Amino acid sequence: MHSLSPRYFALIPAAGVGARMQASGPKQYLPLAGKAMLSHTLGAFAGAASIAHSFVVVSADDGLIDAVVAPFDAHASVLRCGGVTRMDSILNGLQAMAGTVSDDDWILVHDAARPGLTPALIEQLIDTVGAHPVGGLLALPVVDTVKHAGNGDGGAASLRTVPRDGLWLAQTPQMFRFALLREALTSAREGGAADAITDDASAIEAIGLVPVLVEGHPCNLKVTLPRDIEIASMYLAAAASTPTQP
Repeated sequence: MHSLSPRYFALIPAAGVGARMQASGPKQYLPLAGKAMLSHTLGAFAGAASIAHSFVVVSADDGLIDAVVAPFDAHASVLRCGGVTRMDSILNGLQAMAGTVSDDDWILVHDAARPGLTPALIEQLIDTVGAHPVGGLLALPVVDTVKHAGNGDGGAASLRTVPRDGLWLAQTPQMFRFALLREALTSAREGGAADAITDDASAIEAIGLVPVLVEGHPCNLKVTLPRDIEIASMYLAAAASTPTQP
């Protein structure tokens, strides 16, 4: 199926349990700046004019998602087809979306635990990728000195310094056309390479294609450890007081 004017859809895998957060429930529902973490993500996509619709993939027994999505029901839908892994959830979500989207439509896959995403960053990604034949992702160039660690007498030891030229830290959204993304992820799973696929771009790279890197912003950090909550809260507070934040 091909569309004359490709559309843009958000796909948010949110079936994880957030084990490293040491919380009593999935981290996407933890309170952050007055509302569930996932609410900030949904709000960013709802505020981006280019996004036609957002799809949130959750587990079949998720009892919290409906209340979180309710304020965005005109912009977002829930897909109760979450899998064991992030890749499974994305592939299941793509399959569920197949009747709604076209092969050439763009899918922006975004981590539910990146609440600092803004509409401006979404539009920046879309505008920069443009009609690129592969797609692209938000990322940050590495600015700190990078060390390769090993085991030492006192714990981790610095074995050597790694040149940082050309190194980037991947963020999300990662944006690829529907048919290409499904093909790449399916190829990785069926080829037994799923463990090597740490994000959607790595699946695209594995089939020999080269995505575009679009410079993102530190506000779009992934909340993984308990200490990340405070950092994310600071960025969200700054964005609330300065609507022109990226």
